[in-house]
Amino acid sequence: MTALTLSTAGAATLRADALVVGVAKPADGGKGLVAPPRAAAVAAAFDGKLATVLETLGASGAEGEVVKLPSPDGVKAPLVVAVGLGQAPEKDAAFPRETLRRAAGAAARALHGTKKAAFGLPVDSAEDAQAVAEGALLGAYAFTAYQDRGKDAKGPLAEVALLGGKPRDKAYKAAAERALVLAEEVNRARDLINTPPNDLTPEAFAAVATAAGKENGLKVQVLDEKALAKGGYGGILGVGAGSQNPPRLVRIAYTHPEAQRTLALVGKGITYDSGGISLKPAGHNETMKCDMSGAAAVFAAVVAAARLGLPVNVTGWLALAENMPSGSATRPGDVLRMYSGKTVEVLNTDAEGRLVLADAITRASEENPDAIVDVATLTGAMMVALGSRTFGIMANDDAYRTAIHEVAEEVGEQSWPMPLPSDLRKGMDSPTADIANMGERMGGGLVAGLFLKEFVGEGITWAHLDIAGPAFNEGGPFGYTPKGGTGSSVRTLVRLAERTAAGDLG
Repeated sequence: MTALTLSTAGAATLRADALVVGVAKPADGGKGLVAPPRAAAVAAAFDGKLATVLETLGASGAEGEVVKLPSPDGVKAPLVVAVGLGQAPEKDAAFPRETLRRAAGAAARALHGTKKAAFGLPVDSAEDAQAVAEGALLGAYAFTAYQDRGKDAKGPLAEVALLGGKPRDKAYKAAAERALVLAEEVNRARDLINTPPNDLTPEAFAAVATAAGKENGLKVQVLDEKALAKGGYGGILGVGAGSQNPPRLVRIAYTHPEAQRTLALVGKGITYDSGGISLKPAGHNETMKCDMSGAAAVFAAVVAAARLGLPVNVTGWLALAENMPSGSATRPGDVLRMYSGKTVEVLNTDAEGRLVLADAITRASEENPDAIVDVATLTGAMMVALGSRTFGIMANDDAYRTAIHEVAEEVGEQSWPMPLPSDLRKGMDSPTADIANMGERMGGGLVAGLFLKEFVGEGITWAHLDIAGPAFNEGGPFGYTPKGGTGSSVRTLVRLAERTAAGDLG
């Protein structure tokens, strides 16, 4: 993991292998480039011509644009990295923190193989410092566990020195600590998502959670296939029936002695999704190791809450199974008796995530938490609706749905509130069982949410995050987001836990 230090040194005087500075478009929309105040010393070292040099090289100041320059005399770092911040804010206004986060991430990615980089981006508060630190640490991520490129292989940026960080200031120290914990836990989720499914089976995932629980003082309980059968978890067992790797349900709990509220998080953990008997078509299987991204996010968020010592109880439920076709697999037309006692007619075995979540949500409801939030790569329909970078939010309480959307926006994760239209419920009526696992094709993401709502305990506030789009980036990296697993929703869940502790969610 990339190291993080705070420094009060000037941008031009700190010894490092590279110096990152921001450049922006003028606030009035005019031509040219402007350098924020923290880059003033660097601009002076270029005899006031930093903007001119960058413009000559084609720089526009657009967000995420990275240009590398050899340093002039007067700058200790041999390399200057100018990263675009977009349009500069009006006088006395600050850059949006997500802009800082993304700029730092883009610069960190561009410095792969560098030992130490000083980040001289605009930092006017501890919150700004946290945003820059988060972006740099997340942008420096690389998944190399399965690569052997020899002793000379370059690794990610090894150290981030945050200029303007005020290492003796309590607020800045706390911001740096929080940024480090968040980045490490997001990267923990990314590592799990990127791990090949032949190594990350339900049993292996449960072992990872158990080890992390011991390390961080968390209570972990693992239900294996025998315990699941004894307990009547028909949904989880039904999904895992076709695999040689049996399912697991993991409860991982963090408690705080001063906590007055409890937040339950439920994660879909399909370690590989072939679609089962309703086999996915060619071209849709290659990335299905990511179908456990919800469970990875929940797991990482619980560990982060523990490491940060949040005054709230947070319980994570990881519903882990592998969805495979075989002679023992659940068939379309089969009826499963769920943990709740309800029966479900399985019309499509590729609508499996809602089955494992339903059992876990029912079990979580038995502990009567103040709220339940489930997270899942649940439907392709949500990607059709919102694209590949935005997750959908559904809830049985409009105010809670709005609050989660605001929390996500606060931490820089793109989300959008979605409805749960009651008229779509009729499409899941079954002549054989209490409910079917499929309904109308149109609005399929909302239908899935309505299915899950059926299994929430009476009187419990509940929300559903469908992260199918942003959980796995199949395109090129951008900002602080890598190719592959992203760790989507971890930061939202941690901030939600903080807000829950404070009791300011309405």
